[in-house]
Amino acid sequence: MDFEARFAKTPVSLDELRTRVFYALQRHPLCRSVEFDIVSTPRTRRTNWTVSMRSVQPGGLWEAHEIVADIQEAYELAAAA
Repeated sequence: MDFEARFAKTPVSLDELRTRVFYALQRHPLCRSVEFDIVSTPRTRRTNWTVSMRSVQPGGLWEAHEIVADIQEAYELAAAA
């Protein structure tokens, strides 16, 4: 298996991405009240989307950031059809 295929990101729709981020944040007690928007960004080497977070508890900021970073490593926003 070649290197790029081994670390390829899974393409997902915007709705699926929102759902994955929502449920991931809900699993952490300090992140359950986080409000967020997913923002499409110009494609870079690492990602083509980001999350804008609001209403994050002070103790949950780092956890929310780590949760989103893990999801960004695994998924890329699929091109609109």
